[in-house]
Amino acid sequence: MDERAIEIRTHDSLADIPAEDWDACACPEGGDRPEDPFTTHRFLHALERSGSVGPGTGWQPLYLSARDEAGIIGVAPMYAKMHSQGEYVFDHSWAHAWERAGGSYYPKLQIAVPFTPATGRRFLVRPGAEAKGMSALVQGAVQVAADNELSSLHVTFCTEDEAIAGEAMGLLHRSHSQYHWFNDGFADFDAFLETLSSRKRKAIRKDRRTAQNFGGEILALTGDDLKPEHWDAFWTFYQDTGARKWGSPYLTRAFFDIVQEEMRDDVLLVLAMRDGMPVAGALNFIGRDVLYGRYWGCIEHHPSLHFELCYYQAIDYAIEHGLGRVEAGAQGDHKLARGYMPVTTHSLHWIGDPGFRRAVAEFCEQEARAVDEDIEILTSMGPFKRG
Repeated sequence: MDERAIEIRTHDSLADIPAEDWDACACPEGGDRPEDPFTTHRFLHALERSGSVGPGTGWQPLYLSARDEAGIIGVAPMYAKMHSQGEYVFDHSWAHAWERAGGSYYPKLQIAVPFTPATGRRFLVRPGAEAKGMSALVQGAVQVAADNELSSLHVTFCTEDEAIAGEAMGLLHRSHSQYHWFNDGFADFDAFLETLSSRKRKAIRKDRRTAQNFGGEILALTGDDLKPEHWDAFWTFYQDTGARKWGSPYLTRAFFDIVQEEMRDDVLLVLAMRDGMPVAGALNFIGRDVLYGRYWGCIEHHPSLHFELCYYQAIDYAIEHGLGRVEAGAQGDHKLARGYMPVTTHSLHWIGDPGFRRAVAEFCEQEARAVDEDIEILTSMGPFKRG
């Protein structure tokens, strides 16, 4: 079908798009467990319903849909942004440069899952309509930015395939890096440890002994084992971490209530309990083949407990449930010594002003070379046995 017959619409609420239409594009694989829990209608709508995005947050929903004569063939989680917080792909230097030149960088458009540095499809298209659907969504998003004289459009943590296709459509491709753990069919945690050098293996065993001797027990909870009181505790942890890292938490308390009610099968909450009270916790979301580490917090500090709850418990869960990968979130060189290896992540960018675009393109080229060099060096320093 001719792309000129595809209609592009923007929506200021996900309630305008039926969940079955959105999820037919976002998770066409079907089944009880989506490949990517973050692009599902229920997750994105939970952000909106809880007030985590919307008025006053700097993340104003402007969801994109593409439809042909048969109905919706593609959607994208798009937002008008009044700042660059909660993105994990840093463009503050671009904003400062543009504003020093007399321009207004904000508002800008962002196609992303808010507050979630996890790679996944951003142009969500029904099977069989991939090429025309992505092309229509890209053109539609760029047109919205141009029509409203916005400085830029950013597509963060897209897949490599999307990055390649988007670059071919004229968008700027930017590279970044993260640390992921990969499951090589390990029978148990000890089998994973056997792939490490002796020194790293001993260090992790010491980490785990130290953490597990904190004076309590560690619980890994999902589904109906999760209770409202667990979220009360985790909210305290999350607020503490948010206040230290971002100044204020991104997610509202209501978001966790919705997760308990509608998404508890999608999460793994690891809690450290002492004298019957949670003192630390790590929140993960569960995909079909990936465990996504998201948030950590505590009210008591115990040596190595952060590593145990965030990294080693995640590996334990992935091995036990046959998941292929653990994504441990943004940044953190300390993950390397714990078996998490550097990988390339991707984003796409449209810049309205030609001169500014050339400057950003040069920056992206230089940054990509530096990222490649860093990944090569860090990989050579990995904890695994040589040869």
